[in-house]
Amino acid sequence: MQKTFDKNSVLERRGTNANPADEESAKATAAFCRLFELIRILRAPDGCPWDREQTPLTLRESLVEEVFEAVDAICEKDASHAKEELGDVLLNAMLISYMYSQSEDFSVDEMFDELVEKLIRRHPHVFEQSEGKICAEGIAKTSGEVLTQWDKIKENVEGRARDSILDEVPQGFPPLLRAFKMQKKAAKKGFDWTSLNPTCEKILEELSEVDDAISKNENSPSTDSQIHLEEEFGDLFFAVVNYARKAGVDPELAMNAANKKFYRRFSYVERKCAEQNISMEQKNLERMDALWNEAKSQEKPR
Repeated sequence: MQKTFDKNSVLERRGTNANPADEESAKATAAFCRLFELIRILRAPDGCPWDREQTPLTLRESLVEEVFEAVDAICEKDASHAKEELGDVLLNAMLISYMYSQSEDFSVDEMFDELVEKLIRRHPHVFEQSEGKICAEGIAKTSGEVLTQWDKIKENVEGRARDSILDEVPQGFPPLLRAFKMQKKAAKKGFDWTSLNPTCEKILEELSEVDDAISKNENSPSTDSQIHLEEEFGDLFFAVVNYARKAGVDPELAMNAANKKFYRRFSYVERKCAEQNISMEQKNLERMDALWNEAKSQEKPR
């Protein structure tokens, strides 16, 4: 694919007059150079043993964890924490990129150049010379129009058309996220209810089928009945994810918030039980429930 812009073209759009944006770019460039040099030192033969032993495969889990920690900081609306966690995400991404550079698969500057070219190509409503211009139907003025144009450019300019639109969703995504993304893709093709009501009714339908499957598994336990029960629970989870999507809620963020809430309240119960010498077992469930409600009552209302 022929390049429409060279790597300096975006900066050249600002002209030669100094302005705050130029100063900000200069500071960011200097900071990036320090980070890049630091990574080179850590990965050098006389650098850090741990950093030298890592590979793109060993850092996969760390990259995912840092992304979730950054999301937590953003959700907490803690700018200082977000700054730290986003830095950790960038560190992991840059470490992995530099590893590919060391193995001569691609260089870091090639990665950035490709990213810039892709962004220019996919924003023909911003860049006049964008290759994506052939897919533009007028100037995209809304987020929805931008996303529709984005998909057309991916398919028609970048040659990313697939047998199914669902193939665009990585199979390595966690199940909850993959369900959400597949539902969004299907909705783009019009495969979606127009209101929340049928989505809610689907949950009730799936819940009823789960209850039936539980009864069958209890009355005649077998490998097949257990597999069927798991399948019905999967259908129920999928329906709940769809309901969240229709309500404008990201299920991953909602589930993460629920996990944090459970941790906060249950750890309170543990602490109070220890203070009051209450053994945490089934016979004391009523007392533990009271402590749970106590923890709940102390939380700030949203």
